[in-house]
Amino acid sequence: MSRHALPRTIRALVLPLLGTVALSTACTTGGDESDPVSSAASPTTASAGTSPADPPSATASAPTTIPTSAFVELPAELRKSPRRTTPVAEALPKLCGNEFGTGGRQVTASAAMTVTYKKSGEPDTNVPQGMIHQTIFTFDGDGAVAYLQRLRDAVRACPSYDQGGNPVAVKSRALPGVGDDALLVSRTWAETSLNGERTGGDASSQIAVARVDGVVTVFDDQGWEGSSGNPDILDRTVRDGVRTIDAWQR
Repeated sequence: MSRHALPRTIRALVLPLLGTVALSTACTTGGDESDPVSSAASPTTASAGTSPADPPSATASAPTTIPTSAFVELPAELRKSPRRTTPVAEALPKLCGNEFGTGGRQVTASAAMTVTYKKSGEPDTNVPQGMIHQTIFTFDGDGAVAYLQRLRDAVRACPSYDQGGNPVAVKSRALPGVGDDALLVSRTWAETSLNGERTGGDASSQIAVARVDGVVTVFDDQGWEGSSGNPDILDRTVRDGVRTIDAWQR
């Protein structure tokens, strides 16, 4: 279904957070969104890493479940389909390596959902414009601050990477006025037609990462069928998402 190669279509990402204790972070599109749903309803499980001897840290102040109500929902005019639960390993982007999956054992919970968007005013019968994967991590102690620092270093160390034989350029910058700290990562690659031929233009998509106290959320925007994402919709979604997380924490 992809019109041309998308820089984060590799779906086999394993989240290497230290420890292997499974945490209940179930999300669903139904039911009472004010409370975490039971693990019987398609849970998204937080795998805490590779070492059974190092379970994730948890304190009374660090949530160990993430309710559906903590995730952003698109306004009706942009919503192509309702948000849906997504495995964290599929939702997180991947550049040169596992830059976004390095939470460490201070992660107490993780979960992800996906929203599909359309252009405002377009009929529902049109194809979507894109989708945004949102992942939420909760951290103990200074884990959220440390995650953002590791992520900045990792992205700077990856100015470009290869995706199916096509180079993808990576740039990052601070995203001011969003949460307590935020980073915007842009990916650009040569646009191709349906048959794989270069069009002479570029396609691009963005990743936004924001911290709200001890919570970090990652938004990965993907244009439909390999087209460019919509940076205006992503910006709006990130800001709405930060407000949603802030409301959940109160």
